[in-house]
Amino acid sequence: MIVLNVTYRCKPDMREPFLERIIAEGIDVACRAEAGNIRYDYYLPFDGGDELLLVEKWRDGDALKAHSEMPHMARLAALKPEYVTETVIERYEA
Repeated sequence: MIVLNVTYRCKPDMREPFLERIIAEGIDVACRAEAGNIRYDYYLPFDGGDELLLVEKWRDGDALKAHSEMPHMARLAALKPEYVTETVIERYEA
């Protein structure tokens, strides 16, 4: 299993609009429906701020590779410049 903690550092006051856009375009639902997806959940920090945490769990490297090639991931990449200043990815394998 592969776990990714993806931290999006958003532009000021753009965290909620970014998450709303992800949901409105169905990117989260599409990711959860992919073969090999175990978990795909967004979290907001308790203290506010401009960070958004995404926790992803994938069956294996093949599932994660296929995920990265999906059209909805290209759409997410196209949206990020409008909302995000930095993306930090932590990867863990179990």
